[in-house]
Amino acid sequence: MAGWGLVFMAMPSAIPTSLYATQAQAVTRASVAEAMPMSGNWQARTRAEVNVPAGAAGQMLPLWQVERAHSHTSSGLERALTTVGPILLALAGLWAVWRRLTSATATSRQTVPTEQGWGIDMTMAMAAQAAVEAGPQASEAPAVTLRPPAPRDPKLDAWTPAGGKTAGKDYGEIAKQHIFTVGVSVHSTPVEIRERLAVPKERWPVAIDELALHPHVQEAAVLSTCNRMEVYGVAPDYENGVRDVVNWMTHHSGVSFEELAPYLFLKKDGEAVDHVLQVSAGLDSLIVGEGQILSQVKSVHQVGSEAKGFGQYLAAMFMQAITAGKRVRSETNIATGAVSVSSAAAELAQMKLPSNNWEGVNVAIIGAGKMSKLLVKHLVSKNCLNMTIVNRSLPRAEELQQEFPEANIKVELSPKMMDVVAASDVIFVASSSTEILLQASDVANMPPPPSLVGGVRRFFDISVPRNTSKDLNDLPTAHVYNVDDLKEVVEMNKEARAQAAADALILLEEEKAQFEGWMASLQAVPTIKRLRGKAESIRLSELEKAKSKLGEDLSAKQLKVLEDLSRGIMNKMLHAPMQALRSEGDVQAHVQTIHVLGKVFGLTEEDETPRVTK
Repeated sequence: MAGWGLVFMAMPSAIPTSLYATQAQAVTRASVAEAMPMSGNWQARTRAEVNVPAGAAGQMLPLWQVERAHSHTSSGLERALTTVGPILLALAGLWAVWRRLTSATATSRQTVPTEQGWGIDMTMAMAAQAAVEAGPQASEAPAVTLRPPAPRDPKLDAWTPAGGKTAGKDYGEIAKQHIFTVGVSVHSTPVEIRERLAVPKERWPVAIDELALHPHVQEAAVLSTCNRMEVYGVAPDYENGVRDVVNWMTHHSGVSFEELAPYLFLKKDGEAVDHVLQVSAGLDSLIVGEGQILSQVKSVHQVGSEAKGFGQYLAAMFMQAITAGKRVRSETNIATGAVSVSSAAAELAQMKLPSNNWEGVNVAIIGAGKMSKLLVKHLVSKNCLNMTIVNRSLPRAEELQQEFPEANIKVELSPKMMDVVAASDVIFVASSSTEILLQASDVANMPPPPSLVGGVRRFFDISVPRNTSKDLNDLPTAHVYNVDDLKEVVEMNKEARAQAAADALILLEEEKAQFEGWMASLQAVPTIKRLRGKAESIRLSELEKAKSKLGEDLSAKQLKVLEDLSRGIMNKMLHAPMQALRSEGDVQAHVQTIHVLGKVFGLTEEDETPRVTK
């Protein structure tokens, strides 16, 4: 028994039990067989001893002599096996232990297995079982810590948000919730404030969930671009909902309430819906009709759908906005020849050049994202074919190089940025960095630009937050333009799109009506359930009374006739009220119908579940 114990203790390592057994562990069954060399010889010897068919003279022995010989042979085998067996098993166990030790040493010296076995790694199997029992939480990344709502500033509590009364419909009556927008935009807020309020796209889900932690905010969404930073919210109390959002904005950005208040715009209910529809359609953009904003609105819905604080009202509103944006661009001419921020920057740069063309001008672009791609596209269309792209990594910059083979595009990594700037006359900055990349001290000692560009090195920073310091304007040989300086190009664009914008507004009114109709339909659902539930309760009660009066002799056919009769009467009586509840007419009239029917039929929450009353 001791020998067998040693064998089984050592065998798991002597014989591969892992899916990734090393060469040193790969012991085949043949090698185990070789470890017991007596096996085959012992069988041959046994056959020789037992198989005694004839006597010395070749004659057949009597049967009793053969049986006695077999008996002696069997007893000899038993004695030999009893004596030798434990010794052999002990030797086999010692051999297996030695193999285990040498195998472990060889395995520890190997870093990469040279051969994979097809055994089962019990350690891995147990770990996998533990992971299954622990559930999906064991493999999930740690949750992001959300900041709890900060105490409100007393001045914020005393502040009364504008827009308490609107000319449109009161969503509090329609849905018992108000939709509102709080934000700043390029139209009235300087870039110095906007860049402090900006929220990177990867932080939108965190911002949404933090906003939803506030007591008066039921749902939230964030739209942060180079031209705007807006928060959309849903709250039963409009004024306190706005205060909660402004409180979050001040603590998120570090901008005080006094500093932020002059630039805030507020939209409530229908005006908030109008605003998001116009934003999606490009009507509220710095450059009317620009297409990039639609993809950013889509991002709000995509990111929001993964956040807990993004609920059904905002999800439906942003879906309506996406539909509206697509429809305006397909059914009007607002996108015909439309320009983006990148194309406006390229246009402004050409306007500021003394020669008004790019011949002989050295151009650099810092960054290789979407904005840079649009820059290259518009520069190439203006016959600017010599430029250098500086980026943190090569692949994205090289993609631009391959996408525009007609241009002579050089690619440099960020460590060479200052050298590239020194050799350039016009520098476009469109990176995703949140820090200042270029300051006056970096540019002051660079060689002055040639007279071809007026001896001035021009920087066009379309990043938000900005990546260039405003002290560059203090240098006689440098000048910085940011997003706010693009208005010169914008004014020319607005006149060309005035008629298309008017056509777009008509389409947006239709989209708004659809959204408000959807909101009203949500309020009709409980009334429909209660009305049908109450009618069913009355039907069942009266049916039971009729059955009890008619007795127990009713056949199945008669019972079915009674059932069909009562159900038919109920459905015909409910047809007109149900049609009124499902109508898609005026939203305010629809809401009024819902309230009237609720009062006329005395509907309560208990009526939603049919029941038999006596």
